[in-house]
Amino acid sequence: MSEKAKIIAVAGKGGVGKTSISAAVVKLLTQAYPNKKILAIDADPAVGLSTALNVDVKMTIDDIRKEIVQTVEDGQTKAAIELLGDARYKIFDALVETDGFAFIAVGRPESAGCYCKINSYLKEVISLISNDFDYVVIDGEAGIEQINRRVMEKVTHLILVSDASKKGTQVISTIKGVADELVMYDKIGAVINRLPDESVIKYIDTKGIPVLSYIENDANLAVYDIEGKSILDLPDDSNVVKGVKEALEKIEIL
Repeated sequence: MSEKAKIIAVAGKGGVGKTSISAAVVKLLTQAYPNKKILAIDADPAVGLSTALNVDVKMTIDDIRKEIVQTVEDGQTKAAIELLGDARYKIFDALVETDGFAFIAVGRPESAGCYCKINSYLKEVISLISNDFDYVVIDGEAGIEQINRRVMEKVTHLILVSDASKKGTQVISTIKGVADELVMYDKIGAVINRLPDESVIKYIDTKGIPVLSYIENDANLAVYDIEGKSILDLPDDSNVVKGVKEALEKIEIL
């Protein structure tokens, strides 16, 4: 991992708006650092980040993995080794270059037959590719284990997203516990999203995780969701963009 790459992982309970937060992080980074290389990694099997960022995904890392696994299962070990050698080039094929950032989707989680060597190899390739970027934003699925197992062991900034619910804050507390053991990270903070209003803040207990920002429900975002518009086009004064900007300033990314 190059010293310069800042790896920002976004995690939290399902349904709290992680993908919108991740997309807003990408939007703000591209605005603030037009000359930097930014990579967005969609590590959530739901593949929602591509929609939020209006990216057309043709191939995922999982597609590459499946091709290698199939070759192994067909008994073509030599061909499989060649495919692994080509995986780095294939991953570049799966990389979508857009105006301002690059994008890659990890795809579905492993099937029951977990091919650990292939997974760890692909993870190394993702880490290698990340070395070519200044900022990497990972939209993770509900836990953090999968970021560690399928994407990378080291993240520099861990942003845990919750809503105002007790369940949401319990989940981020659990994720922090797992991250403390599994994932090397430098900075951590919580974003409390989708607040009905500020009066509920006093009831929110993040178990000591510093809160980077509280974001009230965003009517703009709801409309964009319905219309299928990219979060990149959200106005800068919308709640999500303002809240994520505050979070990135506090965690010293902006």
